[in-house]
Amino acid sequence: MPTAAATDRPLIDRFGRRISYLRISVTDRCDFRCVYCMAEDMTFLPKKDVLSFEEVETIASAFIARGTTRIRLTGGEPLVRRDIMDLVETMGRRIGHGLDELTLTTNGSQLSRHAEGLFVSGVRRINVSLDTLDRNRFAAITRRDRLADVLAGIDAAQAAGLAVKINMVAMRGVNDDEIEGMMAWAHGRGMGLTLIEGMPLGEVGIDRVESYLPLRELHASLSKRYTFSPMAKTTGGPARYVHVAETGGTLGFITPMSHNFCESCNRVRLTATGQLFLCLGQDDQVNLRDALRDGGVAALDGALDHAMAIKPKGHDFILDRDHAAPAVARHMSVTGG
Repeated sequence: MPTAAATDRPLIDRFGRRISYLRISVTDRCDFRCVYCMAEDMTFLPKKDVLSFEEVETIASAFIARGTTRIRLTGGEPLVRRDIMDLVETMGRRIGHGLDELTLTTNGSQLSRHAEGLFVSGVRRINVSLDTLDRNRFAAITRRDRLADVLAGIDAAQAAGLAVKINMVAMRGVNDDEIEGMMAWAHGRGMGLTLIEGMPLGEVGIDRVESYLPLRELHASLSKRYTFSPMAKTTGGPARYVHVAETGGTLGFITPMSHNFCESCNRVRLTATGQLFLCLGQDDQVNLRDALRDGGVAALDGALDHAMAIKPKGHDFILDRDHAAPAVARHMSVTGG
């Protein structure tokens, strides 16, 4: 299989952006019901609609053959899918053979039993979604009283040798008073912290306008008390990073609302049903599942060409009282975090 450097058919969209990063949602299911991501009563996909692991591997191989070097497994919660470690082990064998890195985003609930296996399979860093260290607040945000499981999972991940970064959705009036404490805790344990603006994806039953916190505003506020130095650090995603002198740690900002990152977009998202979404905030998509099932690898390759031809320039999220409805109807858990 040709490496990213050797391929003569890289995935380049009509705006000249090279797609080197694929996020694969292996399931839409999750054992939490975070208020900004899911409704309490979700209707999940029937098994027949979900890609088999063999289909995921075939699609991933098609991307790797055309220059994709980073793959992240997401959900829902990826570690709740049955036999998920079989896929991780298979994908891990591609590292050094076209794939530079295999990573994972998780809510941490299943990490205690899977952390060592992830490391053995070649995963070296993971993102853990954690919005609060307060048990009652955690239960309110996730609708599940399982903070202890997540913290134990983080302990297990670090013990296994995994580098952990905490992802925290910043919400006004919900957890904005905890951001400095979360930063001190994460940096004190050698973990990075990335703050994320809430995004208007799917009906979830909360007032997104009321809880929306622009990270530009938060950055300005924090920089009055902390010394930030911009970093060239990149992990292939949309975060902009600073080094915090007082804590010695790294703080990231993902700002899809107040300052989008579309000009440097290098990623696409594959859903658990095989729909390739070309932008998080748009509905443009290509059905890779049907292409593969109906026409095999050749049809899949043609579908990737079509995807590059229609990938949009970017998203146009607006969130105010005149635009309070979701920008797209699908939930974040469907697209893949």
